[in-house]
Amino acid sequence: MINVTKTFFPPLADYQQQVQRIWDNQWLTNRGALVKELEEKLKEYLSVSNILVMNNGTIPIQIALKILGNGGEIITTPFSYVATTAAIVWEHCTPVFVDIDPEHLTIDETKIEAAITPRTTCILATHVFGNPCHVEAIEAIAQKHNLHVIYDAAHAFGVTYKGKSIFTYGNVSTCSFHATKLFHTGEGGALFCEDDTLRHTLTYSHNFGHNGPLDFHGLGINGKISELQGAMGLSVLPYMRTILEGRKRVVEGYEKYLDFSNLQTLKVRENTNWNYSYYPVIFETEAQLLNVQAALNAVQIYPRRYFYPSLNTIEYTKGTSMPISESIASRILCLPLYAELSDDVVYRISNLISTSK
Repeated sequence: MINVTKTFFPPLADYQQQVQRIWDNQWLTNRGALVKELEEKLKEYLSVSNILVMNNGTIPIQIALKILGNGGEIITTPFSYVATTAAIVWEHCTPVFVDIDPEHLTIDETKIEAAITPRTTCILATHVFGNPCHVEAIEAIAQKHNLHVIYDAAHAFGVTYKGKSIFTYGNVSTCSFHATKLFHTGEGGALFCEDDTLRHTLTYSHNFGHNGPLDFHGLGINGKISELQGAMGLSVLPYMRTILEGRKRVVEGYEKYLDFSNLQTLKVRENTNWNYSYYPVIFETEAQLLNVQAALNAVQIYPRRYFYPSLNTIEYTKGTSMPISESIASRILCLPLYAELSDDVVYRISNLISTSK
């Protein structure tokens, strides 16, 4: 069985060595030594000045919206994983969708200003499949209209844009460390914030608002990650070069073997050092996609319709029509991509796509 992705498991001995430290310390949660060490190593690896590791990739978005959203309208993309929009609704804000760029698949920055109203408080945009939004244009719009910017960078681990970590853009940036991601802690995520005052609020908000055991800065919830998850992160991080090189090889294989005469793929934004997080292909019609998906499934190869459906069509969002996102969502398929995938399998998948459309 070949799935769209496969969790990277570090050598068991590496993980056992980190777990032994937990037993030695007798400390399982509440920002123990392993979590703090992981944060320091991630800051070095990512070339960022700050990071707050959390228990998943959605909680950081929810905390940021709780603090910056103020129950207002959040301009966002309809082309993302459902967690992006669900977090907006969950935090009693209102998603206002803006359609996407048909090549980069990120929010169309030229359409954002038309969606701004007096109730708008934030722009929440997604770096789709690790492909950066037009961050300069979004920043200029946010400054002009006094809005906050939150980036859902769930897929963007290690991505740089114009020589800087993608996590340094926006008021808040978030990432997922879910088991399906190229760097993972089993289940986990992270939040990045350059402003010291805001970061202080975000930090205490992820730990019930605590200021020591008996005092509270303010309102908070539980976004803490455990030492066991920290141990997994510390075990995976040394293998990032191997992971990225393997994923790059697979992507290059698809680009070599696929017939692009009637296929579109992701256009990576200029000045981006991409991380090969996903490999989407866009068919001319949904019927072609369904034919290819059926042919691959028949031989136990399972790509994923990702992202599908367009989020403006979900009942609880009450979104208006987003023609580009809806069209792309109906025709896009993410192909299997992980470091261990062999060239022979990449060729086989590519050949099946060409003969099944």
